[in-house]
Amino acid sequence: MSEKKMSSSRKHNLKSLMLQVAKGLLEAEEIEKVEARKRYMEENCPPLVLPGTMQELQELCRELHKKIDVVDEERYVLENKVKLVVQEVEDLNIKVIDLKGKFKKPALKKVRMSADAMLQALLGSKHKVTLDLRANLKQVKKEVKEEDKELRDVGDWRKNIEDKAGMGGRKKMFEAEA
Repeated sequence: MSEKKMSSSRKHNLKSLMLQVAKGLLEAEEIEKVEARKRYMEENCPPLVLPGTMQELQELCRELHKKIDVVDEERYVLENKVKLVVQEVEDLNIKVIDLKGKFKKPALKKVRMSADAMLQALLGSKHKVTLDLRANLKQVKKEVKEEDKELRDVGDWRKNIEDKAGMGGRKKMFEAEA
């Protein structure tokens, strides 16, 4: 079944109604916050009565200092509790990540290192090891082939060129090929 589409004027009308309702709810919430703050202040903070004598004023200051100390201690205790809870949450998150097993391995960079440097890194600087890789190779005697020998024994190249120079040289070239 095909659904009927809502006209743009109907959509606009519904949006404006929703915004009006939301605005009313926000205003009511703000008024309630202000009233709650007033109630709290009336309950916990009696109106300030300033005494007339110096002795009474000093006594009032002492009482206020005691209350401030109590509040500071409570704040300190609460801050430490919050820090402990935050640390516990972080530890639990790390455990969850470890249990999932989806830890990304960092991309390793290629490092060019000689065999000596590698051994020194593995064994530490105490052991001085020099590794001569060519010392362990097999010695192979090279057999000299006769074809190679003939190629090497061509002789002086200047003499060869002089023999082939001029008309007679061309004739010698053709005779040598035939």
